[in-house]
Amino acid sequence: MQRRYLVCGLALALGILPAGAVEGDAEAARSKNSMCIGCHGIEGYRTAFPTVYPVPRLGGQHPEYIMAALQVYKSGDRSHPTMQSIAGGLSEQDMADLAAYYGAQPAVPAAGSAPVQSAGNVMRGKEKSEVCAACHGPDGNSPLPTFPRIGGQHPEYLLQALLDYKAGRRKDPIMAVQVEALSKQDMADLAAWFGAQQGLYTKH
Repeated sequence: MQRRYLVCGLALALGILPAGAVEGDAEAARSKNSMCIGCHGIEGYRTAFPTVYPVPRLGGQHPEYIMAALQVYKSGDRSHPTMQSIAGGLSEQDMADLAAYYGAQPAVPAAGSAPVQSAGNVMRGKEKSEVCAACHGPDGNSPLPTFPRIGGQHPEYLLQALLDYKAGRRKDPIMAVQVEALSKQDMADLAAWFGAQQGLYTKH
């Protein structure tokens, strides 16, 4: 039996999906994911433009969050030239299928991945992470599909995401408030803590 996911959650809450939620088919995505695996299917692959950092791990991510992220790339509310171009050519069904594919398994340790390297301090990050835990969970593995899993994500990617929220390149009312008082070192420490946890992995 094919595993299917009803993709709504955060995307519907943000008003970027119609009331009739889209059902994603993980098997159908196998003929659609060639544009994704060239970057997200290679452990440690780094984006070259406009800033150099590892592309995010997607294996084990909440399908609802992946769907929502693709929608905001398509709308332009999240700025990244490559992702905006790719998302712009996807239908909602394509997005739902890809979201189901990458979220088809629970988050697991990133076995065999390179050791965590970042500009942050893991223990300082743990001390600062309490405010993040309310949504993302203490180890970054939120059970709620409305919030992304960030445990096991590349620290450099997490740091870049926080910087983008602070600069307005990513638009989210909750995150905009959370990053307002954070220094770059605070962000690096938080990224180091969550990146050191078990969770997301590179799905080939």
